[in-house]
Amino acid sequence: MLRDPNLVPLSRQHQHALALCVRIHRAALATAQELKAWQAEIEQHVEQEIQYHFAAEEAHVFPLARRYPELHGLVEELLEEHAKLRSSFVEAKARTLDAPRLRKFADMLSMHIRKEERQLFESMQQRVSEEEMRSLGELIDRSLGAAPQVCITPTEQTLKSGGT
Repeated sequence: MLRDPNLVPLSRQHQHALALCVRIHRAALATAQELKAWQAEIEQHVEQEIQYHFAAEEAHVFPLARRYPELHGLVEELLEEHAKLRSSFVEAKARTLDAPRLRKFADMLSMHIRKEERQLFESMQQRVSEEEMRSLGELIDRSLGAAPQVCITPTEQTLKSGGT
């Protein structure tokens, strides 16, 4: 199903996070320096995009979805996943994720995003009125407007320096 334009900003951010997950899975993660660099990149994503993304979902998307009894369980699952992901973000910031846990993080984030896209967003598009979606889009735009407008890309220097 084509994504409702009011959800596109969140879907675009999902694409950014999925790209990070793919890159983590393709990385060797063979040295402590590499692990630190990837954790620094996760920290950067959280600071510049994910924290605003989660806030928009929790303040606007999830409450609207909760109006539909059939989506209550899904919203609760997504909130639990946000909590688990936040724990991983804290570990990344502390640079305490080893290679297996870093890959597990990438799996968890990827599965979470796919659940939001394939289950939550699809279900909402079928249930929520155009007017409510338009209002939701305005709220999302305002929430995401607080995020820094930067392009998050790793550099060779970042990867070589271990993100320091």
